[in-house]
Amino acid sequence: MSTKKLRATRAPLTRERALAAAVALADTDGLEALTMRRLARELEVEAMSLYHHLANKDDILDGMVETVFGEIEIPPKDTDWKVAMRRRGESVRAALTRHPWAISIMESRTSPGPNTLGHLDAMLGSCRAAGFSIPMAAHAVSLIDSYIYGFVLQEVNLPFDDTSDLEEVVGEILPGLSPDEYPHLLELTMNHVLQPGYSYGNEFEFGLGLILDGLAAAARS
Repeated sequence: MSTKKLRATRAPLTRERALAAAVALADTDGLEALTMRRLARELEVEAMSLYHHLANKDDILDGMVETVFGEIEIPPKDTDWKVAMRRRGESVRAALTRHPWAISIMESRTSPGPNTLGHLDAMLGSCRAAGFSIPMAAHAVSLIDSYIYGFVLQEVNLPFDDTSDLEEVVGEILPGLSPDEYPHLLELTMNHVLQPGYSYGNEFEFGLGLILDGLAAAARS
């Protein structure tokens, strides 16, 4: 097939297609692998073609953050505050687990788009509708997102993904856990981590619940 025919059958280059490719590249190889040249190669276009849709690397990063925010659920306005924050928290966690590179840049962009701004406005609006003062709404947004980002950062760097991986990792660590030197670690491992149904992910719901309860109590005081 000729080059002309290959170009005719390939999807036309658009900003959306370029951003989707940038997100996929970062998911696979990390942000450090993302360059205009590498992105053009992934899209099978000339690097100069990208500049018709994306001005520069910052424009790409802004668009990638917008893409991630677009994946996060914004519960309806009439949703109970705690329910909304839980649903939104679970959605943020899921999106950041899919795109762990986003944690490092989501709050650093100086040209936020409508997905980013709309998301933040909806979160603040949910807090205000629940009776939070403006300062308390700010506290809530900061605390909740700090917890979620920190949890995901730790979660995606754990050396196991599921129960079988966990048992393998623990099996390597256990011989070094002397009952005399590390009694509490050994107790936790044997009586909690290795018990049926254990999942590190359950810590997320527990921690988020405590934070929401604490914020609700603080807003009432």
